[in-house]
Amino acid sequence: MTKHSTKPPAGKTQSSAFAIGVDVGDRFSRVCILDSDGVPCREERVRTSQAGFRQYFERLAPSQIALEAGTHSGWVSRLLQACGHIAIVANARELRKIHQSDRKNDRADAEILARMLRFDPQLLCPIRHRSAQMQADLAVIRARDTLVGARTKCVNAARGLVKSVGARLPKCSTHSVAAAALDHVPVELHAALTPLIATISNLSEQIRQYDRSIEVLAKEYPATDVLRQVSGVGALTALTFVLTVADPQRFRKSRDIGPYLGLVPRQDDSGNRVSQLSITKAGDAHLRRLLVGSAQYILGPFGPKCSLRSYGERLTQRGGKNAKKRAVVAVARKLAVLLHRLWTTGEVYEALRSEPTQRRGRAA
Repeated sequence: MTKHSTKPPAGKTQSSAFAIGVDVGDRFSRVCILDSDGVPCREERVRTSQAGFRQYFERLAPSQIALEAGTHSGWVSRLLQACGHIAIVANARELRKIHQSDRKNDRADAEILARMLRFDPQLLCPIRHRSAQMQADLAVIRARDTLVGARTKCVNAARGLVKSVGARLPKCSTHSVAAAALDHVPVELHAALTPLIATISNLSEQIRQYDRSIEVLAKEYPATDVLRQVSGVGALTALTFVLTVADPQRFRKSRDIGPYLGLVPRQDDSGNRVSQLSITKAGDAHLRRLLVGSAQYILGPFGPKCSLRSYGERLTQRGGKNAKKRAVVAVARKLAVLLHRLWTTGEVYEALRSEPTQRRGRAA
């Protein structure tokens, strides 16, 4: 076994029946190749770069290769597929054998991935990566979200600094803080807060530019027009939904998207004990946050009358601790199901669905 190698085995001698596990690191990755008997026949260290991976894997015979989802798994899986291999990206949340191991290291992780792949690929709970173009478009949304977070921190810092000297900045939207703050900053804080407020103004302008770019990008994905029929769903939420899900056919039923986005409660039941736990928060946190924001608008004072609002209001009226929060999450989950349904069917959205004739007849 070599400690470091970027040189692949000479000739395509590997069979496609052999299992390969790759523990992808930021600078170097560990590769474990199992023979037909499940014995590691090669363990290598490959530089985590396109050149390093291509040099090593393009000379291997087509094989199944398991790797864990992470920062590099998108381009690595596409590169492996371009080299003729079948790349299986494992769901990192499901690999407790790796994360909770008492002897965790890169070499052992690669071997565990290879053995799980050899036994049953479904144990890896494979995920699907979006295309390179969709990943690039999604990066625009991620970059905007980073600026929004930075602006929020700057605004909170400005309000806190002003409050510490006995004054307050006026209540206003985040977009208008920079314009309204200067006249209310105490004299002794002008030197400290002027650059901060200028930064807030600059961030707001950059965010507006991203918003315009997102409007343009949304036109390149026709599905966003269908999703934006729902009040409370704008270009940002619709485009994020399309780019995150990527392929609506990956779900057999629209209801399956709730667990995918982590909007369903965790379960820890045993015998007669039925627990009430928080949601799993699996999947994409940004999209989940946008859906929750849309749900808050639907249930808010400016939300239009619709079936989603009525559903949330019924849940709120049940009372109990955190009833409003539970209702918001439930509406967000139902909204995700609705958006997926509209995407797959292309139906015209009806804000207030009429009760089926058959059900009305029975009620009569």
